[in-house]
Formats: sequence, structure tokens, C-alpha cells
Amino acid sequence: MINGERLIETFKELVSLDSPSLDERLVCNYIKDYLSSLGINAEEDNAGEKIGGTTGNLYAFVEGKTEGEPILFAAHMDTVTPALGKKAIVHGDGRITSDGTTVLGSDDLAGVSAILEALKTVKENNIPHRPLELVFTVCEESHCGGISCFDFDKLKSKDAYVFDMDGAVGTAASSAPVILAYTAEFIGKAAHAGFASNDGIHAVKAAAKAVTLIPCGGIEEGVTANVGIIEGGKATNIVPPYCKIVGEIRSFNPERADVRMNEVKSICESAADEVGAKLEFKYKKAVSAFNTPDSTNVVKRFKKCCSELGLSGETYPTFGGSDNNTFCENGLEGIVVATAMNNCHATDEFTTVDEMVRAGELAFKLMTTKD
Repeated sequence: MINGERLIETFKELVSLDSPSLDERLVCNYIKDYLSSLGINAEEDNAGEKIGGTTGNLYAFVEGKTEGEPILFAAHMDTVTPALGKKAIVHGDGRITSDGTTVLGSDDLAGVSAILEALKTVKENNIPHRPLELVFTVCEESHCGGISCFDFDKLKSKDAYVFDMDGAVGTAASSAPVILAYTAEFIGKAAHAGFASNDGIHAVKAAAKAVTLIPCGGIEEGVTANVGIIEGGKATNIVPPYCKIVGEIRSFNPERADVRMNEVKSICESAADEVGAKLEFKYKKAVSAFNTPDSTNVVKRFKKCCSELGLSGETYPTFGGSDNNTFCENGLEGIVVATAMNNCHATDEFTTVDEMVRAGELAFKLMTTKD
């Protein structure tokens, strides 16, 4: 029953709205208006104020027309950069891309579009459905900054479907790792690089030494690590007094993540000591790990709906973080549903018309199933 042409138009309109992390106002207003046209009031929280953004998370409760526990549908409103001036180009073969200068934003506007179209189909055809909760978040791409400010006490649902996953529609992630994010600041001493270089303490050399020794990539089974940012130095004729590196560790086993983080800290301490620099090292848990077994209702319902639509229903682990990590940390059981996005976070990101329609059909089926 999904109107594919309308779904794609909604997606194109959403893509055309700039929504980088911390400035999702245009997409937020679009969703508010869309839901209002269906008689649904969406509340915006103050997450934007808390994280330095322009926009809060959106929440809406939709009264059910059948008995049953409410279920939650979620997607995020922000996109990674380059995100300004996006436009969705539908090609003759059904492939949808950007013009190549920006990301497309199917991560996660494909998820937003699928949920909205499914809801509109339910409403305009007066189809019985269970109670529904909708959450559209901000700043998900920055270690789920928006959902971390959400008031979970208002939720009635026990099961969550987060439409925010790459891969074929009909698959979902049922487990994801803890993510530890760290910052190491090397503090040296400035000096003229020409006639007083021996008086300086070279912070960049200390940081560079650490980066060469910190393991990156898949460093053991179920553990990945990365150094993503290095910043330091003022000019070529100044011994750099400061340098910062920023990185992360992901692991399905939180204890192994802690062990590896301590190794990174020790490496940074040794590198700082070698040149006489000081070190300020701090880290935080960006998101918690989750594992949602196949025996749970949220997975059983997903697999049943996929079977009825001729989709695989496969669940698997992912190394990606999502808002679902935080939903599960706050007592819900959830999975991350694939929503027709491919090559995410790159300018060759793409989706297809057929897959987007399937994502809408799956959202509709989950909303209207009686189980």
C-alpha cells in the first residue's frame, strides 16, 4: 500500500534541506509540519540548548486502534559533511545519488522518509495499528549526542526499531559495541626553531611518536581502534608547544575496550616523557554496547514481518554506533533496521527507489502487525 512516488518526493525534499549535526532546524520543522498534517503533535525537547545546537529531539505519541504494547520507531535528522546544498538525483535505473559534491544524506533521511510514509499510509487509509511512539533525534553522527539528552521517562514502549542501517532492506543489526572516545593533549614548550630550538619541548613529535605506536584497525577479534584527528603547531619557526590527538576504541566486550584504552594511555605517557612534555589524557564512554537476542519479541516481530514481505529477516552484529545503543542502555530492547543506504559518509553515497519502497513497506508492516 506504500505510495512509492510520494515516498521518493518526500525523500528528495528532505535531502534538499541542510541538516548538518547541530543545525537540523529545517528538517525538524519539516517533520513537525508533516506530522501535524496527519493530526499528530510532535514535541521538541531542549537537547539543542544542552549540546550547543539549534534544534532538539522530536517526540510524538500516536494513539493505537488495536490492543497491544506500543512500539517505537526512530531515525536521526542530521547528516555528516559535506552536507550543504545537497540534492537527490533519481537516475533512469532507479539509483538515487547526490551530484557528487556532497553526501546524499540517505543516512538517515531514508529512515525518516520510510517512517513518515508508512505513518501517512496508515492514517489516510484508516488502518488499525498498535500505539506508536516516534523519536527523531539530532546530532546522532557525533556519538549520539542528541539522544543522550532525551527524557526516557516519557517513553511507554519496550521495543524499538531504529531505522538507521546500511545494507539490504530486511536485515538488521542486533548487537553493537561500546565506543570509548579519547583525547590526548601533549603540552610542550614554545621556542624559536632557528636560534633557540634546544630550549623548546616539541609537542608534535611526542604526539607523532604516540600515533605511530597506537594500534589502529582491527586490533583483535571484536575490537577496533582509530586515531582520527591530530592538531598542533603554530608556525614553521616555532617549536610547537601543544598537540592533540583524538581517537576511539570499539569493542563488543567492554572489559577489552578498557584494557586497550589503558594501553593507549600508557603509549601516550611514554611518548610525552620521551621529549619531556606533559600529558593530559581523558576518555569517556560515548555509547554503550547492546545485544538483542533472536528470542526477544522485537526480533521475532521483525523476522515475521520480513518473511511476509519476502525479505530475509537476517540479524547480525555491526561495529557501527547508533541511537539504539542508548535506547537499549535505558531499558528498551531494540534493533537497527537497514534502510536502503549505501556508501554512507561518502560523496558516492546512494540508495535506490526499489529499496526505499521496501523500507517503507517494512515500516508499515511493523506498525500494523498484531503480534
